[in-house]
Amino acid sequence: MYIDLSMPSTLFMTTVVAMLLNGKVEGKLKGAFEGKELSVRDALLTVVAMSVSVSLMVFIPRMGIMIMFLFAYSMLLFMFAYLFSDLQKGKATLFLVAFLIISFAAATLNLFNPGANGAVLHGTTAFYCLFGFTFVALLYERKRTDVKQRWYLAILPPALFVLLYMFFGTTEIWFPYLLDLHGLAFAILIVLYLGSLFTWKASLIFVGLLTVMDIIMVLLTGTMVSAARHVSPLRLPVLVSLPTIPQIATESGALFISLGLGDFFFAGLLATQTLKKFGRDLALLSAGAMSISFLIFEALMLNYELNAFPGTLMIICGWLPLVLVKGLRKIFPA
Repeated sequence: MYIDLSMPSTLFMTTVVAMLLNGKVEGKLKGAFEGKELSVRDALLTVVAMSVSVSLMVFIPRMGIMIMFLFAYSMLLFMFAYLFSDLQKGKATLFLVAFLIISFAAATLNLFNPGANGAVLHGTTAFYCLFGFTFVALLYERKRTDVKQRWYLAILPPALFVLLYMFFGTTEIWFPYLLDLHGLAFAILIVLYLGSLFTWKASLIFVGLLTVMDIIMVLLTGTMVSAARHVSPLRLPVLVSLPTIPQIATESGALFISLGLGDFFFAGLLATQTLKKFGRDLALLSAGAMSISFLIFEALMLNYELNAFPGTLMIICGWLPLVLVKGLRKIFPA
């Protein structure tokens, strides 16, 4: 019997991290959004927009998809980095020193990049330019007196992400290591970004409709599978790919399991909304239940050779019983 522990464990840890961080950043995010919350109508329109986007994905040239995703991810990184760039000078200095080390290491490593395809000089120059910009920013930071938001701090994460993708995207360094690292980071950021906008009622409508949409587009029309196959060769961080633990060997090597960022967002949203509604204990329990449910469904897929199954359904089957029991206890106390 085949079983995998890596993806369920990663799903649990990512969900818990997003849930715990939500309490620390929600206040600042709500302030940036001026307290705006999504209504039930907004949740419905969001699901419709997601359905249309996935359906059209297979008709968009891959270069267009790449540009679109790189722009969206870069803006997400810049927004979060800028919003939280009002660091104390000591923390800002450490942040800049870290980027000095990373950019210098990436520039040096790019000299020995076997997958650079003739772009060694361009990549090395780009990373050394990032190193130089960071060094100048560090000198400026030492003279700066206030601790307001700094654009030169916020621009570093998206710049590094784009350069890493451009010059390491075809190498083994990017897949699976940097791909998974960025994928998990973006999953958490998306939970924090959108989770602060959802109310409990809007969340219930959203997850219900999203689950139905996922079932239709995976099991009935196959649109989701086609979109994933169309995008996967680009090696964009739209999913997380992990080798199974215990390892499952195939004719082409070790088996990797992939899970889209949308499913990580789905689990994170459920956990954060449960935290707000019922408290931390049930939220942690629900995160564990979602991961166990995912593990069970994944085992069925591995042993019965199911190529695709709706991730939202796999996750919500662990969350829904706990919340239903809790809700019924509140309505009909013992």
